[in-house]
Amino acid sequence: MVQSSILGFPRMGANRELKKATEAYWGGKITQADLLAEAKRLRLEHWNIQKNAGVDVIPSNDFALYDQVLSHIQDFGATPPRYTKYNLNPVDEYFAMGRGHQKDGVDVPSLEMVKWFDSNYHYVKPTLQDGQTFKLNPNSKAVNEFVEAKEAGIVTRPVLVGPVSFLALGKPDRDQTVDPIDLLEKLLPVYEELLIKLKEAGAETVQIDEPTLVFDLSPKVKAAFKPTYEKLASLGDKIPKIVLATYFGDIVHNLDALPTDIYAVHVDLVRAPEQLEDVIGALGPKTILSAGVVDGRNIWKTNLKRAIETVETAVQKLGKDRVIVATSSSLLHTPHTLASEKKLDAEIADWFSFAVEKASEVAVISKAVTEGPAAVRAELEANAKSIQARASSKRTNDPKVKERQASITPDFYNRKSEFPVRISQQQKSLGLPLFPTTTIGSFPQTKEIRIQRNKFTKGEITAEEYEKFIEKEIQDVVKIQEELDLDVYVHGEPERNDMVQYFGERLDGYAFTTHAWVQSYGSRCVRPPIIVGDISRPAPMTVKESKYAVSISKKPMKGMLTGPITCLRWSFPRDDVHQSVQAEQLALALRDEVVDLEAAGVFVIQVDEPALREGLPLRAGKAREAYLDWAVKSFRLSVSGVQDSTQIHSHFCYSEFQDFFHAIAALDADVLSIENSKSDAKLLKVFVDEQYPRHIGPGVYDIHSPRVPSEQEIKDRIEEMLQYLKPEQLWIDPDCGLKTRQWAETKAALVNMVNAAKFYRQKYASKQ
Repeated sequence: MVQSSILGFPRMGANRELKKATEAYWGGKITQADLLAEAKRLRLEHWNIQKNAGVDVIPSNDFALYDQVLSHIQDFGATPPRYTKYNLNPVDEYFAMGRGHQKDGVDVPSLEMVKWFDSNYHYVKPTLQDGQTFKLNPNSKAVNEFVEAKEAGIVTRPVLVGPVSFLALGKPDRDQTVDPIDLLEKLLPVYEELLIKLKEAGAETVQIDEPTLVFDLSPKVKAAFKPTYEKLASLGDKIPKIVLATYFGDIVHNLDALPTDIYAVHVDLVRAPEQLEDVIGALGPKTILSAGVVDGRNIWKTNLKRAIETVETAVQKLGKDRVIVATSSSLLHTPHTLASEKKLDAEIADWFSFAVEKASEVAVISKAVTEGPAAVRAELEANAKSIQARASSKRTNDPKVKERQASITPDFYNRKSEFPVRISQQQKSLGLPLFPTTTIGSFPQTKEIRIQRNKFTKGEITAEEYEKFIEKEIQDVVKIQEELDLDVYVHGEPERNDMVQYFGERLDGYAFTTHAWVQSYGSRCVRPPIIVGDISRPAPMTVKESKYAVSISKKPMKGMLTGPITCLRWSFPRDDVHQSVQAEQLALALRDEVVDLEAAGVFVIQVDEPALREGLPLRAGKAREAYLDWAVKSFRLSVSGVQDSTQIHSHFCYSEFQDFFHAIAALDADVLSIENSKSDAKLLKVFVDEQYPRHIGPGVYDIHSPRVPSEQEIKDRIEEMLQYLKPEQLWIDPDCGLKTRQWAETKAALVNMVNAAKFYRQKYASKQ
């Protein structure tokens, strides 16, 4: 029998119940007991969804109140001392690491948060000490949730982040020198203890995720795999059988690091189908292959015929008892269920499959291979009909878009003059001081904004009433910025729901959902639009609001756009057209918007590309350079239609771009703003090493935390930046947009930021 399995399931719930519960707890509206009860209810509901879909192997410990890596940090006793010293209860200590804590005399920032491989999910980095020790939490989450499921009649497969990946994805704490992988001998006994406890609780198998196997590993990290798993294998029947899981790429280059006596190995055959033959050849004589043939990262229906053929290829070489049908990765990256989409066009809806539906797909493939196609004939026929309907639909192709793409020439990618000429003209026209202050774009989206937007969406207020409301919000934000004495204003984006969805709704070629939420980090959820066809801009998207903001502003107003790569990466892209084609179409649409903004009197325009790093192929080589080539061209295509006096900004958050800095420089943006408050200024060194000539705004405080940084804290940040950057290069701004913050903390933080900037402005003015 070919079993079916899922590597992980979305946590938030069909209606984002987990988000609502955690935020209610943070706001003091419900008790901790209420929060934990709701989390338990969701876990049981999700396990039963998978069971009822016919899935054979259901995961546990894939659930987290904030982040699964953060849960491991706490479970392994790796919480940094700055959190443990306050003796917070375990839940509050957990959240303090994830989002910071500033209450009742406790003031501690959050740990660093970065993208999970090339996804839009963010994980919390293990942050380790020189004298680091590990100790298994006696109230282990992994054990508790396995027992919880078992008591509900479902025997699950617990999911753990593997010891090598846990350390390889971590970092030394500030002012520490430890190489995380050197802590493996200290960490491994904790895994042994945990695995023994899981076996004692009744777990027969355990999924240990080692996704770093898709990377180009350092010799030390690569050499750690075999001895680690040989050590675990030596425990024999004391521990569950291990399924070593990889995803998001191929592992062919690291096959020699795989243990041959392991129970099963999972590989991603959606992202890297070409690795199948090599992986099969490298398996031990009894090792099972878990074949990831249902996409855990996108929303398109699985081509069941093709997936079955892939699985049957493996079965022919290994036998039915040595193959498991699985999702390519955790379904964390997909929406909950298509059943919630009551307003989606029926033709388009027929092309999609969300997490609940993918669970059924896994079960159908397994049954088809085990019992033969006749056992699921109706499902296969319906699937084939859907696949064919999408391929032949006129909604996917627009000849005018293709014609415009064909007319692009090299001049489309270049500004009229080089940076020194541009910046000279910009300084004359904008009149900005030394250490100019600005924000990244959005201001708090209050409850009233969301209520009015919802009323407008439902038709309960007229377009004129909604427009007047938005204008009043813009007036208020401009007045606040005047009072704060910022140097470059933003209009605050009160009319925008999400930085990609807002634009997608105004572009042809997109489809939209009402409930297809996906977790980005913590309680933050996004509802990615879906690219279903060729993309074009039928009309201006942001000009009206930006033009109005300019008309009431005393200082330069920044136009805010989301860049082509981020629009692509933070959407669910087409899987039938190369992503470079989709990015170029988006760039042409944005180019029209940039030119129209300039014509409307907006002479500072920010085109955000926080997802540029996210799209980078995980391994160095030709594929990475090819991606950077078309990604950079797409950005330049979008911004190069303006005059030299118009200043182009771009923003990058949580982007570790040291290893592809040449591409960042090649964007040729006049001003970059980057995340810096959590990364300990490590990104700034590369700007010195590469002699970066343009302007840069390294974020001076973390907006993902509600804590308010002091003026001195921000001064310390600026002082640190000036060790790397020239005063005339430096902009002062937060890490990211302020959409998710409250007004009181936002104003307090910005007052401190502006005062710190003025201090250095005066200090350096006296030197000139």
